Amino acid sequence: MTQVIASLSHIVIQLMKGVLYQDKHPELWVSLLNMQSAIRDYTRVIGLDLFIDETEGFAFLREQNITDDDENSVHLPRLVIRRPLSYFVSLLCVLLRKKFVENDTTGGDSRVILTHQQILDMMLVFLPDRANEVKTKEQIEVCINKMLDFGFLRKLKNDTTNYEVQRIIKALVDANWLNNIDDKLREYQEYGQHTAI
Repeated sequence: MTQVIASLSHIVIQLMKGVLYQDKHPELWVSLLNMQSAIRDYTRVIGLDLFIDETEGFAFLREQNITDDDENSVHLPRLVIRRPLSYFVSLLCVLLRKKFVENDTTGGDSRVILTHQQILDMMLVFLPDRANEVKTKEQIEVCINKMLDFGFLRKLKNDTTNYEVQRIIKALVDANWLNNIDDKLREYQEYGQHTAI
């Protein structure tokens, strides 16, 4: 019994730190799948739900979705911080998600690796022409750094110019967004024409 509790604690602690990836923590991943019912019961007490995407190989904790008309539920203080995304950060999220769609369609490598320049070029298409190109690129750098902080991008080891897009972005930009991703990108482009960074 002590072994089970210790294993459960290790998994929950890792989930509290952030996303648990199958490829980074293979032993914890197997334990997570075997103990998911116990983990759900454990985290539900503090108002969190366990989200697992077995196909993509990641899991994370998120706030329980409690509606106001659910009279049997207890509304707990928010534990997970919500981060509002700026126009430019949300644009980059959509563009990175689109790269996964393109990659899956062409049957390419399961990983999506982009150079720093590719990310800059993707963003510049949706930004209006600016006299101060240096400032525009600096603002894109801020977006890239936010994506690194959020865990949607990861720098490759010993490589400062290439990034791996993390599969967790599929949970943020879900199927509802994907159904009209081209419309969204058109909206972003129109919005970008009238918005200063």
